Amino acid sequence: MEIQIAAKTNDILGEGVIWNYKEEALYWVDAYAPAIRKLNILSGEVESWTTPEIIGSLVFDNKGTLVVGLESGYCRLSLDPWWIEPICNPQEKPGIVFNDGKCDRKGRYFIGTMHKEFMENAGILWRLDPDLTCHKIDQGFTVSNGLAWSPDNSILYFADTRRDVVYAYDYDIESGNASNRRVFISTSDRKGRVDGATVDAEGNYWASLIHEGAIACFSPDGIELRKIELPVKHPTMCTFGGPDLNRLYIVTSRRFLKPEEVDQQPLAGSVFFVDGLDTQGIAEPFFEG
Repeated sequence: MEIQIAAKTNDILGEGVIWNYKEEALYWVDAYAPAIRKLNILSGEVESWTTPEIIGSLVFDNKGTLVVGLESGYCRLSLDPWWIEPICNPQEKPGIVFNDGKCDRKGRYFIGTMHKEFMENAGILWRLDPDLTCHKIDQGFTVSNGLAWSPDNSILYFADTRRDVVYAYDYDIESGNASNRRVFISTSDRKGRVDGATVDAEGNYWASLIHEGAIACFSPDGIELRKIELPVKHPTMCTFGGPDLNRLYIVTSRRFLKPEEVDQQPLAGSVFFVDGLDTQGIAEPFFEG
């Protein structure tokens, strides 16, 4: 196993990292720059596009554009030529931002919201369907994160970072509905909390442990199988990428560093990758709308 630097981007808050298997390129966002970034893995070149407001996540569609979660809600966005088209904002309240988001394998775009000042119970998990209708899945969260689905689509994972918990739901892939919420992982007894996450082809849940400087892999039963220590304190999300989906990419943050930690962690805000994990990810679906 080897940890390497993919890009030194000095992100304030790296989030939403996703591998585009059609382009064989890595995309992510810096939520508070705010910006969308793209890494060409062959040349190492990073392209950036500034967004007009906080951005929490992005997914691809089949039209050559992106669908994103901005502070003002779900939007469709083109990088070239540049344009943004609002889709819907189901939660128009002061201070609400759209945070972690991903598509399920029917091409529905889920995003969890939160309040910028971490107001308790302000977060809601939303689902945008391909017909562009928006539906509430669950509510009462503080910091929405950790979205992922089991390989057989029967389980939806969703974290409330501030409450030190990752939930598992029974998931109906045909309807897009989730039920039977229960605790999958509790982080109340450790330094870190689960931020962004992904699953591998065997159903293991790979979680970015913000404040702990590590990625942890949990079995489908919630048992910690392994831990990867990183040279920075605040990893924020991970995803599998590369042509064989066997490389783990990790985005990080410098937003939460204390003043005395800034000089100690010059790589904070960089993108890392890990090879040699002897596992494979699952391609992230495109939005079908």
